[in-house]
Amino acid sequence: MSDGGDRDADEANGGEAAADANADGDETVVRRERFAGGPARSFLSSLADDERIFAADLAVDRAHVVMLAEREIIDRETAGEILAALDGVEASGHGALPDGEDVHEAIESAVIDRVGQSGGKMHTARSRNDEVAACIRYRLREDVLDLVETVIGAREQLLDVARTERETVMPGYTHLQPAQPTTVAHWVLSYEQALQRDTARLLDAYGRINQNPLGSAAFAGTPFDVDRERTAELLGFESVAENSMDASATRDFLVETTSAVATLATTLSGLAEDVVVMASKGHVDLHDDYASTSSIMPQKKNPDTLELVRGRTGDAVAGLNGLLTNLKGQPRAYNRDLQRAGRHAWDAIDSVTESVEVAAGAVATADWPAETLEAAATDGFATATGVADLLAMAGVPFRTAHEVVAEAAAGLGPDEDAPDYAALSAVAEDVLGKPLSAYVDREALEAALDPTESVAMRDSRGGPAPEAVAEQVATAADALAVDSDALADRRHAVSRAADRRRTEVDRYV
Repeated sequence: MSDGGDRDADEANGGEAAADANADGDETVVRRERFAGGPARSFLSSLADDERIFAADLAVDRAHVVMLAEREIIDRETAGEILAALDGVEASGHGALPDGEDVHEAIESAVIDRVGQSGGKMHTARSRNDEVAACIRYRLREDVLDLVETVIGAREQLLDVARTERETVMPGYTHLQPAQPTTVAHWVLSYEQALQRDTARLLDAYGRINQNPLGSAAFAGTPFDVDRERTAELLGFESVAENSMDASATRDFLVETTSAVATLATTLSGLAEDVVVMASKGHVDLHDDYASTSSIMPQKKNPDTLELVRGRTGDAVAGLNGLLTNLKGQPRAYNRDLQRAGRHAWDAIDSVTESVEVAAGAVATADWPAETLEAAATDGFATATGVADLLAMAGVPFRTAHEVVAEAAAGLGPDEDAPDYAALSAVAEDVLGKPLSAYVDREALEAALDPTESVAMRDSRGGPAPEAVAEQVATAADALAVDSDALADRRHAVSRAADRRRTEVDRYV
């Protein structure tokens, strides 16, 4: 991703010296004859990678040229020629750009080719340092909003599953050992809740991405009477990145975004691991669209897509580590290392956006075999906590109740999932000195041993009981609506700025 080169001081004069040097045809508009050759030219170039910010650079160029004309830093006629040339560059596309060190230089060269040396005035009062910082922020906010939209869609899918499977009892595990009965809806909502936080992190990062660095020049500002608030308005940035050195140099918004993406990937990895384990036990049947078979074993149905979701988490975490490593030793203000920084964020976003779609789709289209899940919910005396809770409700200290149930569990045979009433009563007599009937009646205890009844008992806020799940679904739906509105507001603001910018460009073209 472009972030190329220490940005020469002569860039502030509009690139005319560079354009003069380019008249011979051998040099670039930036590097001139002295720096135009040698085997390192291709090593320095980021033009191919810069296709991602091609449209962003054109938007930044247009906003900057309009501002220069409004401030009478360049004349209206020159501004019109440059803006018309930018329209032509856009129509031709990134692939038609001349060779250059990066997309910024290539676009400027293309403009100069169209209008002559006065095209270099488009670079007046800026450096590629603040230009590329603006381009990265401009494009990154689009990617973040696309990812937020994808996560919101995933949350909608999970809520649909929760509504459908509200009463589908399933085994819950800790340490991968049978623990307590829960429901498919409760499990799904645990991930919807995590995705809510992932959404919040991305939207929070968006606010710090959406700041205007343009007008900071190389790092020390500019003597021209620029209007940074105006370019912010034309580009849809919510505010101006204040200190010119920080605005041109910082990439902490990339770190924050990539960190949020890596956290999201970790959420998805947990979901994927759960589904892979469930599939191995026959507790979920993935749709064929999200599974594959073996090249040699025809009976196999493998949860491959979820394994790849799990694997791609490593890509996102590696991206964050790569980005932090890139930035950790850089002095202020600009260093060429930054040319390698953006790719870590882009790669993480692209990979994880696909993972969100696949993971949510796999869960949404899966079949949850109710009878199999309910039977498995009794494995390993998973209802034991409910029995201990009943004794505690009757006044037995919980630790003593825990001892009663633990001793009964220890006496289970290899084919027994739970002790019967007689076995529990015998242990209670031994530990408590009174028969079990002194604390709980037989009907209540046997209900507690049933996984469906055990789930129904757990009706505390956030619990798996159907009524508690219904409340969680309603709350989650409200949160989803709020986030959807926030996304729409941000998209609308960006769209309004694009319309405003086009209107202003049309005044000159």
